[in-house]
Amino acid sequence: MNQIVLTGMVLSTMPVGEYDRRVVILTKEQGKISAFAKGSRRPNSPLVGAVNPFSFGTFTMYEGRSSYTIQSADISNYFAELRSDMIGAYYGFYFLEFADYYTKEFNDEREMLKLLYQTMRALINPHIPNRLIRYIFELKALTVNGQGPQVFQCVTCGNKDRPAVFSAAKGGLVCSECDRDVIDGMILDNSTLYSMQYIESSSIEKLYTFTVTDKVMDELGRIMGRLMEIYVNKRFKSLEILETLL
Repeated sequence: MNQIVLTGMVLSTMPVGEYDRRVVILTKEQGKISAFAKGSRRPNSPLVGAVNPFSFGTFTMYEGRSSYTIQSADISNYFAELRSDMIGAYYGFYFLEFADYYTKEFNDEREMLKLLYQTMRALINPHIPNRLIRYIFELKALTVNGQGPQVFQCVTCGNKDRPAVFSAAKGGLVCSECDRDVIDGMILDNSTLYSMQYIESSSIEKLYTFTVTDKVMDELGRIMGRLMEIYVNKRFKSLEILETLL
């Protein structure tokens, strides 16, 4: 068996047998992987706290023919603040669940891992509303995956000057010359459009550096709800629980 060191974040964990766990980790080097953490449910195991959801760090493991086995972990951030913030924790679980659903093994998931890490950092920042963090995460995740809507020009003709509506079904802005068959067009507040342009074009490190008005927040919510229906179309358990708490 080969020994490898991978950097990543724990997305989920489940018990296996009496003392072991199966852990899903989003890694920089190999995308999403599953690994066994043997003995990690024993109270004295060095892995007992290292293989919990949100844990970010480096994981030393053996690579077998069909599975990985975690030998040790060096955790640089546990995001422990979420343990005392139930609402923030469920937002976090939603982001983990989303990433688990959206990523693949042996795929280049470095941008998604970076997005996930910066999103968790934003969650423990009391100055950024959780709703805004959610909408930023969802839109940037779609963008990273090549599914972000066109918010800089008309999706049909490329015009940047004419008045336009936003159509989730059409995949972005549709100008006044091309919108004859648009049935879901939304006239966006300029600040909403600017926010979407910023989210799609900025680096991940600079994503969580602004706030918006209630009107813009509501518009972003309607837009992201529709985009998520079209491109993801999955109900996440953590989000369902979160919505009962809000």
